[in-house]
Amino acid sequence: MSQAFSRTSLDNCNLIGYSCQEIKSFARKGLEDFFYDGSKKGIQPQHAQKLSDILDRLDAAKVVKDMNFPGSNLHRLKSKMKEFWSVKVSGNWRVVFSFKEGNANHVDYIDYH
Repeated sequence: MSQAFSRTSLDNCNLIGYSCQEIKSFARKGLEDFFYDGSKKGIQPQHAQKLSDILDRLDAAKVVKDMNFPGSNLHRLKSKMKEFWSVKVSGNWRVVFSFKEGNANHVDYIDYH
């Protein structure tokens, strides 16, 4: 994350530095621990770099379309998960999240098959 940004409050610190918290909640403690302190205990270690890139982008996103980068396969989920969006990590692994008022909520890391 670039240091050339302007934010009025400092809420949390992830591995990159302090930021106004755009990710408001995580579905799993393992993913939250990875985001804030780099612990790979709750993730597939081979996904660490890609997951870090996705979470940093999600943390900075102002609108859901900010997550539509090449290879992301961003799409809205259906049925009982219709409030959620999905971004591809690798193979069947996805980061899913809801996005309201410029903030990501209930961020999860799942193997959907």
